[in-house]
Amino acid sequence: MNHTKGVLLGIITPLILAPLVLWVISLTQSYYFEQLWHKFTLNRPYQIKIITIAIIANLGWFYLFLNKEKFDIAKGVILGTVLFAPYIIYIKFF
Repeated sequence: MNHTKGVLLGIITPLILAPLVLWVISLTQSYYFEQLWHKFTLNRPYQIKIITIAIIANLGWFYLFLNKEKFDIAKGVILGTVLFAPYIIYIKFF
């Protein structure tokens, strides 16, 4: 049960943070969010960079649950992070 919570947290966090990362970049670099979103959806190398930045946030969850000794949730977060690997490999090579 706790593994499932960790997996869901590991998958949902990058999905929520990817648009947030694009929004922050648009604010700091003076781009329109729509421009960056369009680039994100069409440009595969750019998509890999943004998704990777969003996945890094899972380290925070992992560290938090590791310190609270909730090892099952921490393992689930790692598994959720690893589930992005096939997608990234697909984008990179196909």
